Formats: sequence, structure tokens, C-alpha cells
Amino acid sequence: MSCENDAPVTPLKHISADSTRLMLQVQHALLAAVREFLSTRGFTELLMPIIGPVTDPGTRGSKQVDVDYYGHRYKLMTSAILYKQVSLLACDKIFCVAPNIRLEPLNTVGTHRHLAEFRQIDVEIAGAARADAMEVAEALVAHVVRELVREVPGELRALGRDPGELAADVREPFGCLTHARAVDELRAIAHEQSEHAEINWEAEEVLSGKAAKPFFIIDYPKGSRGFYDREDPARPGVLKSFDLIAPAGYGELASGGEREFDYTKIVTRMRETGENPAKYRWYLEVARTGIPASAGFGIGVERLTRYITGRSAVWESTAFPKVPGTAMP
Repeated sequence: MSCENDAPVTPLKHISADSTRLMLQVQHALLAAVREFLSTRGFTELLMPIIGPVTDPGTRGSKQVDVDYYGHRYKLMTSAILYKQVSLLACDKIFCVAPNIRLEPLNTVGTHRHLAEFRQIDVEIAGAARADAMEVAEALVAHVVRELVREVPGELRALGRDPGELAADVREPFGCLTHARAVDELRAIAHEQSEHAEINWEAEEVLSGKAAKPFFIIDYPKGSRGFYDREDPARPGVLKSFDLIAPAGYGELASGGEREFDYTKIVTRMRETGENPAKYRWYLEVARTGIPASAGFGIGVERLTRYITGRSAVWESTAFPKVPGTAMP
């Protein structure tokens, strides 16, 4: 099987490698630290569905997978976003570790950051603003890094990661810049980036490579993201969204923001983004009745594992990788 860093490896060779065993031990401790942190903060862990009539449409060129569900055309989940919002009718603060399937474009193989199958730590908070979600995301990542430096320093060293350098990444508050500022910085170094679109993968890696600590990018332009991202009422055309970027070239760890919860605005945004509201009937029926205002985020488990363990590509951060375009077990 050929993987993202162009190093051929068979499934047997990968799963039996010492580096995989060490990575899985670190990942086990990572997930334990995530659950401990969020549970202590009053979050309830939920089990999200794997299939449904619709899923997240805002997935940068990836394709959804259809399945036959008793004669109905259902989708494998690309994200838990719609179900996260609805779950807040039961619990005010929720999280899950949910599987996602996205048939990524073949050009993502060279990014070292994309899998067709991955897990995501999804968090959602009723009544929260973007700043609240960013605070939780920052505190969560910092807690996980500190716990792993304390709990599995030997495994990190064996993987070539210096625990002291990793701990230094989260010693100070994370940085923050606006989408507009990120575009200006990229253009200043002759990297073309549209002010109307998401920061592209190459640009994310450039910005990440220049950073000495994790940082947020905020205020993405309307139209660059899904219908569920809330537009800033005080600044039309600007979304109350964010990405969390790791330093040293590892790129995006998390994406999130405030959610649109007003039924009329959701329908309008669906139409603006080319979505057919009829497809989302169950979700809109709930939204018409009323869903809470909220903010949240999702962190890729494999991406976070890659950053913490210093792997060269994200496929090395899972036991059974599914690399875009390659048939694998």
C-alpha cells in the first residue's frame, strides 16, 4: 500500500512495527486525557450515529458515501455537526469520539494530513459564544499535551519527539490572527490565497511552519464554510468561526465556531450554499421547534496524535489507515 509520505508499507508491516505500537500507546493515553478533561468540565459523552439521511455538506471537495438503509438512501457520516446541535436538547455540554468517512480528492494524498476514514473529538456547548469554544479547545489541547509529557515521556522519546519541546508549545497562550491577516501574510511571501475562500492546505502548512506555538485563525468569510456556521450579526459577511493550527508544519488540528440556530436563517444559508432544504427535513423540523444557540469544534484524533508523536504523515497515526485513492483493509 502506498501512503501519504510516499513510503510503501504493507498493512502487516505497519501494524507490527515498533513505531505503531508506541504510537497506539500514546493515542490510548491521549483519548484517556481527553475524556478526563471534558468529563471534569461537566461534558457528557454521547454515541453518535454512523449513518443518517444527510450529513455535513461542508467538506472541501470530498465525496459522501451512500448506503442502502432498508430501501432508503442514507449517508455515512462525514461529521457529527447536525447531530451535535440536536443533542443539546438533551444535554447542555456534549462530546463524542466519532468515526467519519470522507472520500477525499486524490490531490490530498500529498498534504500528509488527510485520511478517507478518521475519528474526531467533537464538542458542543449550549449557549456558548465562539470565545468559549476556543477557550475549551485551547485548554483541552494544552491539557492533553501536558498529560502525555507526564504519562508517556519514554514512548514520545522513542518516537523521536522531545517531551520538553512539546511541552513548550503549550506553555504560553495560543496565538490568534484573522483570516484577512492570514491572507495578507501569505501574499507578502508570494503565496496566493483568495480573501473569499478558506485558507488552502498548502497555505495552512506555510503558516503552520512559521509558528512556534499553536494559533487560531478566526473570521472566515461567508460562503467559505457550511450553512451551520453563524454569520456575525455586527459584521455581515464574516463568520463567527475558527480553526486551530498546530506549529512546525503540522497544520490544522481543529475547526469550529458559533452555529446558526434560527430556522429561517438556516434555510436561507442552505439556499445560499446550494443545498436543497428538502434533504434536511428531519433537521429543519427540529430547528423549527427550536434548537439552542451553541458553539463547538471538532479535533481530528489522528491529526492530534500525529502532532504529539511527531509522525511525518497522518496515516502513521492509526492502526488501519485508509489513504485517499488506495484500497486498504
